[in-house]
Amino acid sequence: MLRLADGLMKWLSRRPLRFLHALGAVLGWAVWGLSPAYRRRLRDNAALAGISARDRWRAVAEAGRMTLELTRLWLRPREAPVPDPVCWEGGELIEAALGRAGGLLILTPHLGSFEVAAHAYAERFGPRQPMTVLYRPARQAWLRALEEVARERPGLSSAPATLAGVRQLIRALRQGGTVALLPDQVPPQGQGVWAPFFGREAYTMTLAVSLARKTGATVLLAWCERLPGGRGHVVHMSPLPEALPPPEGLDDEAWTLQAVTVVNRAMEALILRSPGQYLWGYHRYKHPRATP
Repeated sequence: MLRLADGLMKWLSRRPLRFLHALGAVLGWAVWGLSPAYRRRLRDNAALAGISARDRWRAVAEAGRMTLELTRLWLRPREAPVPDPVCWEGGELIEAALGRAGGLLILTPHLGSFEVAAHAYAERFGPRQPMTVLYRPARQAWLRALEEVARERPGLSSAPATLAGVRQLIRALRQGGTVALLPDQVPPQGQGVWAPFFGREAYTMTLAVSLARKTGATVLLAWCERLPGGRGHVVHMSPLPEALPPPEGLDDEAWTLQAVTVVNRAMEALILRSPGQYLWGYHRYKHPRATP
């Protein structure tokens, strides 16, 4: 069975992006049809944010497109460039941040082709300032092995969502590197706080704001837009619209909650730029799992 899956993924990885996106849309609707829990979660999360029915239906197909485009990205040879065109909007913000003390912290939600953004950064900026991405290892051993290989590229390395991985991120920033996180990812118990996200309390990681405070990193936002017709992607960069609160006059707990709320508002603003490309089916409001 694993051999069959491996062969299918390799076959898919050699197909054009337009084909993968068309087939991915079918996959997205198949998952929607087969999983009542997924349907309910996607519908409820999108309704909470006031997303139109049109964008909800689009999000169903876009989730499938994201899944299949990963085969083309992950299974290319290690030294090969990103296989499809990537344009940059706001790339000068990265240029200005390179070499600054404290490194660069890039935050992006589960929006668009966020995996493509990391690989595109590594290709363009990695030779000058490598990127480390935080990831949660997959439960399946074969997928976990694939993720580890796919995310280890020139200018790009990965850190698991463990204490050792957090130390790796801090070290990377203090050495002047770049770190990328998805701050809308639900962390384990004890590694987050409950903060508003589209009007509902969501358990939200504190790691992003903690890294910024400890290292003085420059914080930028990113989202990678998936263009229609298999034309490629656009990585949009922007500054954090609200500054993180100053620590003076606040205890650690109060500062963390305020800072996390600022980041959540920033993620909401990004998502609302293209709500049809957000993973509304992600279990954003679940209760956190116990720390391993």
